[in-house]
Amino acid sequence: MTRTRLAFAALATAVLATACSQGSATRDTSAAGEGGKVTVRYFTFSAAPDHVKDLDKIVAAFEKENPKVDVVVETAPYDQYFTKLQTSIAGGTAPDTFELNYENFVTYADAGSLLDLGQVSGDSAPTGYAQESLEAFKHEGKQFALPASFSTVVLFYNKDLFKKAGIDEPTASWTWAEEQAAAEKLTDKKAGVFGDFQPVQFFEFYKTLKQTGGEFLSADGKKAAFNSPQGVKAATWLVSKVGKTMPTEAEIGGTADYDTNLFKSGKLAMWHNGIWQFAGLKDVPFEWDVVVEPGDSAKASAVFHNSVAASTTTRHGKEAYAWAKFLSSSGVAASTRIESSWELPPVSDQGVLAGYLKDPKPANRQAVFDSLKSIALPPVIKRQQEMQDAVTQELANAAAGRASVEEALKTAAAKVDELLG
Repeated sequence: MTRTRLAFAALATAVLATACSQGSATRDTSAAGEGGKVTVRYFTFSAAPDHVKDLDKIVAAFEKENPKVDVVVETAPYDQYFTKLQTSIAGGTAPDTFELNYENFVTYADAGSLLDLGQVSGDSAPTGYAQESLEAFKHEGKQFALPASFSTVVLFYNKDLFKKAGIDEPTASWTWAEEQAAAEKLTDKKAGVFGDFQPVQFFEFYKTLKQTGGEFLSADGKKAAFNSPQGVKAATWLVSKVGKTMPTEAEIGGTADYDTNLFKSGKLAMWHNGIWQFAGLKDVPFEWDVVVEPGDSAKASAVFHNSVAASTTTRHGKEAYAWAKFLSSSGVAASTRIESSWELPPVSDQGVLAGYLKDPKPANRQAVFDSLKSIALPPVIKRQQEMQDAVTQELANAAAGRASVEEALKTAAAKVDELLG
């Protein structure tokens, strides 16, 4: 499936209510309440745990401007979010508004789950957004969601561990070979210190595949193309770290946020992760910074884009649109994201984005914008979640030694072809 490329490089160059509510997406609180007030439910994965107060601030500002609307926010961890969202939609208890990422947008739009926001608002071209971002959340010519944020993945590193080992810190010109050499020197299993952590899963694979010059899907989008020499090289790069410079599946033991806690404890030298982690690292007892991720034959950085959509079943379409518009493009929302090191707002005012560089932690925030110069967008198909799960499962089999890399990719490609068929 061909998707419009998001020109994020252009951006670089040029929610919880006041009384926070957290819970499932299966409650029905949509009817008008006391005094004729309308309740709009918003379901999100990106606010908790580090940005609850920031979303509080945005909600409070919206409710001040819209005194007859109460926003009730519900959250779920990302790994549970879409299961809960799908369950609520199937059960007829969908939230009025909810967060959708770029990868899953097409699935929900195709299923008829999303309200046509242009029809509700009477505005087919909302202002205040970077045009490329707005276009990304159109489907068959209709605006089914409003872009709310974007973020990139960079290489985090513990400056203290590098200094202690006498190793030069990473630079933007690093290759896989240099990362591997440093990771091996920095790994000290007796001390519980690992040199590197890069999750062995779909999101890292499509990106590393791009770094080898490979493609995930054929040009016409009808077949998997990753079962290739470049795919084997990319998968081997990820799998080869396991048990050597990063923990094994058994050592991780299914522990939530294992890598986050490992880095925060000062036991991880390098970490491939997103800029949404900045806020949670403010008070760690060591020096750290970020750099554009190393590449192989090419540079390629993952960019993630989230949006706000409304359910076709909402009883309050106009209020749902008003909240979606405020959360995604208001000055309060944009400045709050910038000030709190949350994900970046996809707004047309480049002056807002420039303020992001003023925060001293991490020092090399310029890497966030430099990473936008070489973008690896995720492949998108109708059966997106099934594709992601299939690839991740087979990569996990290779990482655990249950299959060779070649066998894993062959099986994964067959599964993806079936989903595409």
